[in-house]
Amino acid sequence: MFGLGGQELVLILLIILLLFGAKKLPELAKGLGKGMKEFKKAQSEIEEELNKAVDDTPEKEKKSSSEKS
Repeated sequence: MFGLGGQELVLILLIILLLFGAKKLPELAKGLGKGMKEFKKAQSEIEEELNKAVDDTPEKEKKSSSEKS
C-alpha cells in the first residue's frame, strides 16, 4: 500500500491521533466516508454520461451519413 510498511502506518495513525484527539477521529472518519461516497457517485455519473455520449455518437453519424447520400 503506497510503499508504506506497518511501522509507518502506525506512526501516521499516532500522529493523527495526537493532532485531532480521540473525540474527533470518528467525526473525521465519517466525513471522509461521506466524501469518498460523493466522489464515487460523481465518478460513476460521469462515466455514465460518457458512455451515453459514445453510444449515441455512432447512431447520429449513421443518420447524418444516410441523409447525405
